[in-house]
Amino acid sequence: MIFLDTSGLLCLQYKTEPFHSQALTEYKKAITRLTHSYVISEYVALANARRFPRSSVLAFVVDLLDHPDIKIVWVDEVLHRAAVELLMVRQDKTYSLCDSVSFIVMREQGITEALTTDRHFEQEGFNRLLRPEG
Repeated sequence: MIFLDTSGLLCLQYKTEPFHSQALTEYKKAITRLTHSYVISEYVALANARRFPRSSVLAFVVDLLDHPDIKIVWVDEVLHRAAVELLMVRQDKTYSLCDSVSFIVMREQGITEALTTDRHFEQEGFNRLLRPEG
């Protein structure tokens, strides 16, 4: 199982992203995939900030929500508060709240690999699948 992070989803959807090919390869290798609702929210914001066409962004989100092989964890108050607590403990890091939720969900689900370009996953002990080769 792999975790789908915001940057990984962007690389997966857009051929213009530097890690597009790697993202496709890693995505196809995974039997099951997991993400959470804050990643989807962050994805929409990032794609809009990068000026990708809104219609393709939203179509991609609908596909994620409906995909039978993607499990989505819906963030509730308990998970949100746990993520804030992790941020309090890791004040030396620049993790986002979304990152923090990801780390908690990954630990709870026993996931070690993330489809992401974000080095914060490595800082927290996970395997970042999208990185420069070599």
